[in-house]
Amino acid sequence: MARGSGLDSTWALWFGVAASAGFIWLIWALSDRLATVDHLSDQGASWYYWTLPEPTFWSRATAWGFYTAHQCASWATIWYAQNRIRHYTAGLHPVNVVALAMNAAFIALHLVQTHVWYDGLAQDVSIWSALGSVAVLLIWVLLMENDRRGIAFGRRLPLSREIVRFARKNHGYYFSWAIIYTFWYHPTEATSGHLIGFFYMFLLLLQGSLFLTRAHVNRWWTVFIEVLVLVHGTLVALMQGGGIWSMFAFGFATVFIVTQMHGLGLSRAARLAWGSTYLGALAATYGGADLSRLSEVVRIPVIDYVGVIVLAGILWVTMRFVHRPRSSIVANQGSRCTPG
Repeated sequence: MARGSGLDSTWALWFGVAASAGFIWLIWALSDRLATVDHLSDQGASWYYWTLPEPTFWSRATAWGFYTAHQCASWATIWYAQNRIRHYTAGLHPVNVVALAMNAAFIALHLVQTHVWYDGLAQDVSIWSALGSVAVLLIWVLLMENDRRGIAFGRRLPLSREIVRFARKNHGYYFSWAIIYTFWYHPTEATSGHLIGFFYMFLLLLQGSLFLTRAHVNRWWTVFIEVLVLVHGTLVALMQGGGIWSMFAFGFATVFIVTQMHGLGLSRAARLAWGSTYLGALAATYGGADLSRLSEVVRIPVIDYVGVIVLAGILWVTMRFVHRPRSSIVANQGSRCTPG
């Protein structure tokens, strides 16, 4: 790995975490200005409450326009890094500095946009699209890491190395879309759920800005970001009530115990300690409860592991289409033009 130049990427990572916390404080500090915004009554699980009852041209134009600008700028930095740089360094590449500044500017812009026009993308698209985009991102990480840490207790799924390479090469474009789309989906409200979610989004944007640096592939940092969804999902579920917090807590904890901790180089004793803690918490929560409730523990892992197989299939089909020989495409086009 080359040394690179400028600020060390690890220091940039810590600075980015601090800046993310600063943006969260700013969202909270300005939140009283949004108290006068009217909302429609809650209409169920698929309803997103934080939208304007009557959107305007400018509320839509700014949300979609700024989102599109943010997305295109992010994709441009990824393309530039892949095609002009290609090598990892300990320090930051100039394009990393551009990406960090760009994301910080768009975070600030979204804050201003919320306070002037309010609406995010939620006015026009389903909440499930935002939730689903991040869920696929986490499944994509499981697929990419299959060769290094396996899927179940260090054992790998028999996935083609070609599929994994394709997933690694192109993951930045999908991850960028999932994160930025979800970020612009929400107005910068300061409920506990919003603040926790935005902090998670900011850390993901930070990770995406540090491509081709040592910090980007630090296994402790990357697993921390993966596992942070456990904290986010559990806390939001607790605040919303309904008793489904345990599904998120133990669902994502199961993925950590079965898969994620096996990529950290932990000793056997450390892994046994984590496993024992997990089983103890499981017994304390579900001991004496209806056994049917234990299905909560496996719902998220089943979705994730089946999702890895489904995603591998989708990537295989996409890869075959993308890598389809040009000669066969021309031949097929010619055959369609031939009179019958």
